[in-house]
Amino acid sequence: MPDPIPPRNSAMAVAAGALKAQQSRMRIIAENIANAESTAQVAGGQPYRRQVPVFQAREIDGATGVTLAQVRPDMSDFRSEYDPGHPAANAEGYVLRPNVDTLVEAMDMREAQRAYEANLNVIETARSMDSRTLDLLKK
Repeated sequence: MPDPIPPRNSAMAVAAGALKAQQSRMRIIAENIANAESTAQVAGGQPYRRQVPVFQAREIDGATGVTLAQVRPDMSDFRSEYDPGHPAANAEGYVLRPNVDTLVEAMDMREAQRAYEANLNVIETARSMDSRTLDLLKK
């Protein structure tokens, strides 16, 4: 008689970890888009700095999965715009703008959504395979 409790499905565990990582990535991208026009509160101050997710491989049930290791600031240059009437303008009348490119963020969001959907498909396929296996064992 086969063991009544099947071993944990590592494909499902890896896909679930990837879902969580992509969900975090989408949250970070949404924050970047929301702050794409956030300037400094004081003259000469720094505006919002784009955040970048950093993923790390990790072992999950004997398979290699992924997790969000940290969120790092993008150290690329800020955009500068001449607007002497803006409260955050420096002495020359320039305002520093966030280093967020909404087009890049939109493309990253779409990529994250596709990765999320792919991992949902992995989970659905693994569930279907488990169900078929249980059906075969019943016969």
